[in-house]
Amino acid sequence: MERPTPTDVEHEVTSVDMIVSKSDAEGNITYTNPIFMKISGYTQGELLDQPHAILRHPDMPKVIFKYLWDNIKEGKDVTAYVKNLCKDGGFYWVLAQVRVAKNPDGSFRNYVSTRKQITDGAKEAISTLYAKLLEIEKSDGVEASEQALMDFLVENGQSTATFNDFMMQLNK
Repeated sequence: MERPTPTDVEHEVTSVDMIVSKSDAEGNITYTNPIFMKISGYTQGELLDQPHAILRHPDMPKVIFKYLWDNIKEGKDVTAYVKNLCKDGGFYWVLAQVRVAKNPDGSFRNYVSTRKQITDGAKEAISTLYAKLLEIEKSDGVEASEQALMDFLVENGQSTATFNDFMMQLNK
């Protein structure tokens, strides 16, 4: 599938919208709810069996997805802000909560991601941080961006252990 060219058109995620998707162990989409399809502009047929990365906006620093994958592969839930790319080139911001769903015997079933609206204050704060991280990645790589993210958390009285809580606090 050809990736759209990004535009400056923001698609609104309202306070009643709850975007839900499920994916397999490799991050390929196995389920989407109607809100996901409506906001992203993709049909279910276009999304199923595709990697979630088809929605990755070029403004998103790779380090955020590295953090997400490092943690969910360890079975830890992750909460993070994500700017997604729509089929028409527009974008939308969400607060994503990703968790591992398990079968009754404890084995892996899938990853479940629920995403909701973010506040203007959170969008402003996280846009600034992500732009800085992306700039660092372009000049010095993902490892340097990861260190900058850790430094940012420490400067704000946080750590990777409190990353999820900090993401939630920003959205108030």
